[in-house]
Amino acid sequence: MKLSTRELQASDIEKIVDYFVNSDEEFLKEMGADKSKLPQKKEWLEKLNLEFQKPYSKKEFYYIIWLLDDEAIGHTNVNNIEFKESAKMHLHLWKNDHRKAGLGYEFLKLSIPYFFKNLGLKKLVCEPYSENKAPNRVLEKLGFELVRTYETTPGWINFKQVVNRFELTEK
Repeated sequence: MKLSTRELQASDIEKIVDYFVNSDEEFLKEMGADKSKLPQKKEWLEKLNLEFQKPYSKKEFYYIIWLLDDEAIGHTNVNNIEFKESAKMHLHLWKNDHRKAGLGYEFLKLSIPYFFKNLGLKKLVCEPYSENKAPNRVLEKLGFELVRTYETTPGWINFKQVVNRFELTEK
């Protein structure tokens, strides 16, 4: 079993969008997302294709693809990017049979350096839904500091929820 990571390629964009738009409502709810807030597939594809072409300093979203034996099986991305300052990280394994196997931890260890190096970050933030235990455990294990727990609507596809704010600063 070979784990590797790479930056987003154009051929990955539809897989990312399909992961969300083809997920059932219950799965999305477990991660804190609201299916009714997802954009239409065509609109989302157009947005990510435009985003893909931007230089690091202009990106709104930046993706790292997770590969298992050279097959893309998930991604991590950041948004709310303040170039050379901070960004908010998200993590997603696309298929259920890859979840809860420790892969998220291993992939994030490989992915986090991309964010600090290519975006010049000083701080990486992650705010998982407090009821979604897996990412909370992974972040603690990776050395992220739990800064606070609070209620918010963390992103444009989320419902109002209690999140745990974790931060990792550049070493």
